[in-house]
Amino acid sequence: MKTAIATLSVVGALLLCHRAGAAEPLEIHRSSFSSGGVKIAYVEAGAGPPVVLVHGLYSSAQMNWFMPGIFQTLAEHDHVVALDLRGHGDSDKPADDASYGQPMVEDIVALMDHLHIAKAHVVGYSLGGIIVMKLMIDHPDRVISGTLGGMGWLREGSFEQKIFEVMGDRALAGTPPACVHGIARLAVTRDQVMQIKVPVEILVGDHDPCRQMYVEPLRPLRTDWPVVVIDGAGHLTCVIKEQFKSGLVAWIAKNSN
Repeated sequence: MKTAIATLSVVGALLLCHRAGAAEPLEIHRSSFSSGGVKIAYVEAGAGPPVVLVHGLYSSAQMNWFMPGIFQTLAEHDHVVALDLRGHGDSDKPADDASYGQPMVEDIVALMDHLHIAKAHVVGYSLGGIIVMKLMIDHPDRVISGTLGGMGWLREGSFEQKIFEVMGDRALAGTPPACVHGIARLAVTRDQVMQIKVPVEILVGDHDPCRQMYVEPLRPLRTDWPVVVIDGAGHLTCVIKEQFKSGLVAWIAKNSN
């Protein structure tokens, strides 16, 4: 169980990161809004094509995107928005099961509505990738392109789905157990994966156990989705690799033309 939890956390390794100094300080706007009565904190900066960043389990926008410098790099050319998922960071942390699962997908739509963003590139890491997959299925009209980082396909009826149903009885990093249980309700079917029409890329570490668990089952299904394997990276260290950052920047630029 501890291993399963660790594979969806990006906290440990990111605490070792340091940010390289930017040429010019970014003008960063920090705020929050209400999504169905739940406060969702977010940060935004930059101008250009909109990009929404969705972090992993037990993490936050700060840990997943700021500390490795991904937010800052993207904001040089894009309008970047990174939220703290409900149950994480500076967002509210409701304890009831009904507040998680699909509501985490709808928070992304509500955030885009709040900021008057019609469509965006959506980037998810780990749990964020599971949420982004569901977003592309349920709200394809809101997505320009999708990026699944350290994640692939959480299959309906799979062993991985069942693990989430029973794990997470103790809150970690302040995240309620209900949030972990709710991940199981984000599992999708083969037919749902096949209905996704927007361009999708996968970025995953060569030593990441999620590569075998979630990415490999997806490969024969979506041969049109490029998989970029990040050298020397596990699940916790992938986002600090320059190859991850440069690959993400190139993908968004390619699909913004």
